[in-house]
Amino acid sequence: MAPSYAWHATLTTMASISDDLDRIADARAAYGVTQSRIRAGEPWDLATDFGTGPEADWGPREVLAHVAEMLPFWLDELERVVDGQPGPTAFGRVADDPIRTGRVERDRTLPLRVLFGRIDNGLRDWADRIAALTDDERAAIGLHPRLGELTAETILDRFVLGHVEEHIAQLEAILVAGTD
Repeated sequence: MAPSYAWHATLTTMASISDDLDRIADARAAYGVTQSRIRAGEPWDLATDFGTGPEADWGPREVLAHVAEMLPFWLDELERVVDGQPGPTAFGRVADDPIRTGRVERDRTLPLRVLFGRIDNGLRDWADRIAALTDDERAAIGLHPRLGELTAETILDRFVLGHVEEHIAQLEAILVAGTD
């Protein structure tokens, strides 16, 4: 006899939670390893263009300032969606949001220990929230200004997990380019 749908959904969610927590743990470890390499490269030049256009050229400080600000931002947005049911609940921002770029401009001059500390705290907060997300919360629907309707699970994957991993790769590329 095949398992009931509810039982199958619970197994799927448990696997998803475990996978998500593994990705968070991997990201925390990667940022930890990257920290000493970025510190060794100091002082890093500040980017003259850290916007969203093709000429933008972010260095480590811009990347770290962005990751440090985006982790709590997206956690707040997830909570907005989860609590706004039945949805869809408006959430999110677009890349050229002036608050986003203003935070990057301001925070890129913070000490690296502060930026890495904020990132680690943000990833820890996400791990705590992921572990507590219910099936209903993962299925909550939000309405993004550019992408339309997305589930909370998609928000987590696209705007947090995938985004954090992209920025780890970006930092690695910057570090490799800096040693050439």
